[in-house]
Amino acid sequence: MKSNKKKSPFSRRQFVKSMSVAAMAAPFTMNFSGLSAKGVSAPSDKINLGIIGCGGLGKANLNACVAHPDVVVTAACDVWKERLDPIVERFKKTCTGYTDYRELLRHKGLDAVIIATPAHWHAIQAIEAAEAGLDIYLQKPMTMHLGESLAVRNAIRKHKNICQVGTQIHSGDHYRRMVELVRSGNLGDIGTVRTFFVMNEAPNGIGLGNNTKNIPKGMDWDMWVGPAEMKPFNPNLVKDAFYHCFWMDYSGGWTPGMAPHITDLPIWALQLDYPTEISASGGRFIIKDDGDAYDNHEVIWRYPNLTMTWMQSSSNSYGFDFLRGQESKRRLGIYFHGSNGTLLTDYDTHQVLPEGDRMKGMQTPAPSIASSPGHELEWLDCIKTRKQPSCNPEYHIKVDAPIALSVLSMKLGRSIKFDPATEKIVGDAEAARLAIPEYRAPWKFPAKYL
Repeated sequence: MKSNKKKSPFSRRQFVKSMSVAAMAAPFTMNFSGLSAKGVSAPSDKINLGIIGCGGLGKANLNACVAHPDVVVTAACDVWKERLDPIVERFKKTCTGYTDYRELLRHKGLDAVIIATPAHWHAIQAIEAAEAGLDIYLQKPMTMHLGESLAVRNAIRKHKNICQVGTQIHSGDHYRRMVELVRSGNLGDIGTVRTFFVMNEAPNGIGLGNNTKNIPKGMDWDMWVGPAEMKPFNPNLVKDAFYHCFWMDYSGGWTPGMAPHITDLPIWALQLDYPTEISASGGRFIIKDDGDAYDNHEVIWRYPNLTMTWMQSSSNSYGFDFLRGQESKRRLGIYFHGSNGTLLTDYDTHQVLPEGDRMKGMQTPAPSIASSPGHELEWLDCIKTRKQPSCNPEYHIKVDAPIALSVLSMKLGRSIKFDPATEKIVGDAEAARLAIPEYRAPWKFPAKYL
């Protein structure tokens, strides 16, 4: 058509399971009024959809998309035939299978693509998809490095693709109510925001001694690793997206893995630009397994009028006001500390703790932000109308770049100063150099988009 109520916190595995069921069952109707890029009346057009990365998250995204009758699954790609073949078989009347994403991007008539590969592939695949004129649903984290974040944003901007980053919690009604509450002014002036994500995988993590030379039949391991550093095959690494976060080269660790969902709310509610200073500490202190990611990470992002903190632990699951029992489990939370009171919230609950009687008589603001049809369906709607969805890279870079810089700050062991106006690291040549990744040959970082 164009050219170009279970209590939180959700785990990734819970999300994949729930989306796979709910996306197929939920009825949905969209009214399209825009024109496609070709100028053809949008309501009569089909969206020829491809998918790169046919694991759990990719299948959940695909299930949500095919709930809409205008979607035709035209192409699928995975380097592991065990995951590719079921998708091709499911849509065998229309779908062609590929093991090289570059061949999929050349598929005739393709309109849009889901990119649900491991995070180390996101930047290069998204940019090449943008150059191919495709609209993109890009799983989070958008990227792993500041340079990648800027390059993806700039490529989407140049080629005018419709792009949604896969922070699906953004589309929930609960976050909308929290945005309204924060913006109502009821909490007063907000000077500090605290965010956290914790779980306890200590001390064994994903286990030791599982690296092997026995690569599964039908898997192209060299292509799976792609632009990242080559490492031995490990069956735990490729189980699903949960396990990627135990390896730095394929995820950046748990902060890029989970913080995009959690820090998204304060960045949205407070309309934050980039931070001006990023300070982080942490390391691999407790867990001993085949992975190499940090198990504790503490971050301070300094903004002009407030600070936001992040705490991540893989060795202790204490959840502060969000504990909800003494069992060891995954927990997350967000605190907005205002002069009138504190809002504490997560994915589906909240509580307001007033400062004395400063909030006496204040009313909960009426809903004003319209519900989303669902993160993927919002993207499909925008493909028709040619308006960017809510988590497009122009918005999401304010979430993605600070996270990437927090990991870099931890690695360097020092604070990083950042100029929001120029989008550059200030006064630290080493940090500026390391913010742009070096890809494993023959892959090359698309520097032309910086």
